[in-house]
Amino acid sequence: MVKKIILTEDIIIAASKMIDDSLKTRRDPSHSDLEFIIKKNGLEKGDPKLQGQTVGKAKRIRYLLNWSIEENIAGGEKFLIDLLDLVRGVGGFRDGSSNYIGKEEVVNLQQVLKNNGYSLDNQGNIGHLIIDNLADFEKEEALWAYVRRAQKGQEDAALLTGTSKDLLEAVAAYVLVKKYGTYPQTANFPTLLGQAFVALDLKTKSEDMSQVSPVKKAKIEIETTLYKLGCSINMLRNKAGTGHGRPFVPEISNAEARLAIEGMAIISEYLLNKLNEV
Repeated sequence: MVKKIILTEDIIIAASKMIDDSLKTRRDPSHSDLEFIIKKNGLEKGDPKLQGQTVGKAKRIRYLLNWSIEENIAGGEKFLIDLLDLVRGVGGFRDGSSNYIGKEEVVNLQQVLKNNGYSLDNQGNIGHLIIDNLADFEKEEALWAYVRRAQKGQEDAALLTGTSKDLLEAVAAYVLVKKYGTYPQTANFPTLLGQAFVALDLKTKSEDMSQVSPVKKAKIEIETTLYKLGCSINMLRNKAGTGHGRPFVPEISNAEARLAIEGMAIISEYLLNKLNEV
């Protein structure tokens, strides 16, 4: 179940378009409806209407969410879920309803959310993208969406919905499938990640570097450090899976968990970029 939606510029634009009725017949949700969920999520200070300005719904929401990025990102992310629920509740996703947001707006919102790792059906129900259900050409785009969320320290980006894989496992498997057509499904994590590194001509362990240049030596040290970091992060995984709370073992702090997630993003981004170089 999705409890929050990350704040990105494209999501903010699509969300504001979802309730824009400035050039059309007025439709719900009303300004009063919006005010209720704004206050529910503690975003009053970022609401231009509550600050005395005269604004339309779309401008109100866009301003509010851009303010949230800097001042109350958690409230803004939860607000997006409430906004989606509100629009769905008044018939905004039902063709024929007086509050229908429009086919173009629905399709645009679906695509924007998909680009950020979410799936939205035609009835307005949101979930996380299940990568194993995607066509091959869509998988890399979905992995990039998880990487972008992990870069922001989003815990729900660490484990991929609908699979037992974490982000690094999924990226390593994807690299091997792209290079060789398959990957060893029973391999342990160090082996899987190591094979992905080797497939991209990256080093996983130190070697005799007495004859290599300082730049080459530094490059090898970066590669081996990234491999060791990936294996260490995997050791912190909560093996119970996505349905058992945090993606990491309870012994580590929130700061350490965030560091681990962002570390996964760094390694995943590097592997995907290297894949597209070779």
